Amino acid sequence: MLPQDLHIHTVFSTGDSSVVPEQTLELIAAVGHAEITGISDHIEYLSGSIFDSYAAALKEQGFRLGAEIVNKNDVDYALELPLEYRVFHCYDDQKCYKAAQRMVDSGTPLIIAHPMAVGTNLSRIPPECIVEINNRYVWRNDWDSFYTPWMDRFNFIFSSDAHQPNWLNQNVARYVGAQLGIRETLLFGERKKKSVA
Repeated sequence: MLPQDLHIHTVFSTGDSSVVPEQTLELIAAVGHAEITGISDHIEYLSGSIFDSYAAALKEQGFRLGAEIVNKNDVDYALELPLEYRVFHCYDDQKCYKAAQRMVDSGTPLIIAHPMAVGTNLSRIPPECIVEINNRYVWRNDWDSFYTPWMDRFNFIFSSDAHQPNWLNQNVARYVGAQLGIRETLLFGERKKKSVA
């Protein structure tokens, strides 16, 4: 069992064509692949009362409440929500770096999502950010050259970025982490699971 997985999508990400109908909260709970599980569906699909349903459904399963922010224009909305953590696509853009600083300043953990894939300049993000090594994208680039200069600046996290049940693992991300000598940062303690009578 993995210590944690905080970057997982479900059918709440209704507009994401990579998410399959089987990727439900109930299935993720039944698979139980991580001791600490967080769901970070795309914030653009979680507006209004949908967010309330989302938060209640995650609480029911004992999952940590996160959201993934792809567009810097959604940061204001993300800052209004009672999220336990945020996952952010920090593109190489001054407004994105300012948005990252605002989210860090809020005191809620900020995970920088698959920085190689979106072109994040790690020299421009706050050192309080948690940098993700993502199972979905890390193998596509020269991860050694990308991450090695920043080993002493950031804490790191491993993620599946699962959109489908068969993606609920971190094999590649953990391989990369082991090659780099990275020790994962655990953001939360394990919640007690509900007993089933």
